[in-house]
Amino acid sequence: MSKQTNQLPVNCPSCGGGLNVKSLSCPDCDTVVQGFYELPVLLMLTEDELGFVLSFVKNSGSLKEMAKEMGLSYPSVRNYLNDLIEKINLLEDESDE
Repeated sequence: MSKQTNQLPVNCPSCGGGLNVKSLSCPDCDTVVQGFYELPVLLMLTEDELGFVLSFVKNSGSLKEMAKEMGLSYPSVRNYLNDLIEKINLLEDESDE
């Protein structure tokens, strides 16, 4: 669905726990901002899921247009969206704990 890129890791490679951001740096001036920041829910999605969300927005939320673009049936696209909504709800619930 989308091209291969380096995706921000969201789970610890050692224990599988959720990762948080500790520092950010500017590639232009080398300024570093440090703190303890939770990842936004959208960054916890897989590359394909995020691609789906972007396509959804670009198609003004038209699942009919997305189905045509993806070469899938409307019910398949609707089911994918439903699964994605459920995952986002679970991720939001986890971040509220």
